[in-house]
Parts: sequence; structure tokens; C-alpha cells
Amino acid sequence: MSLPIFSFIFAMWVLIIIGGGLMVLFIGPLSFSGFGELDPLVNSGVKVIIAMILIFIWVFVLLKIKNWIFRKITKT
Repeated sequence: MSLPIFSFIFAMWVLIIIGGGLMVLFIGPLSFSGFGELDPLVNSGVKVIIAMILIFIWVFVLLKIKNWIFRKITKT
């Protein structure tokens, strides 16, 4: 019974590590220009929006994994 719970925790940590790596490698170096004095604000805003979308996707995936694991536990 504890194996599915540990697999959920493992999947959660894998998603956290992958998400952090994606943020550092791809989203961190992004920069937008052409907005004058608003460049830092636009850069931060776009990065926040991308990060929030990524967080939403990660939470959705974890919910699906959790539901699958706990349905499997309750059936047996």
C-alpha cells in the first residue's frame, strides 16, 4: 500500500526538479525590449505569466497522478 504513495511523492519531486530546470534554462534568459523604461516590468510580467502557466500544468499533472494512484489503492 505504501508503494503507490511513495511513487506519487517521487513523481512530485521529479516534476519539481524538471520545472525548476525549465525555469532556469529557458525562462530565465528571456528578455524583451522595445518598451523603453517598461522593459524590466514587461520582462518580469511575461516571465511570471509563463511560470504561472507552468505551475498550473504541473499541479494538474500531479492531481491526475494522485487520482490514478488512490483509485488503484481503493480498488484492491
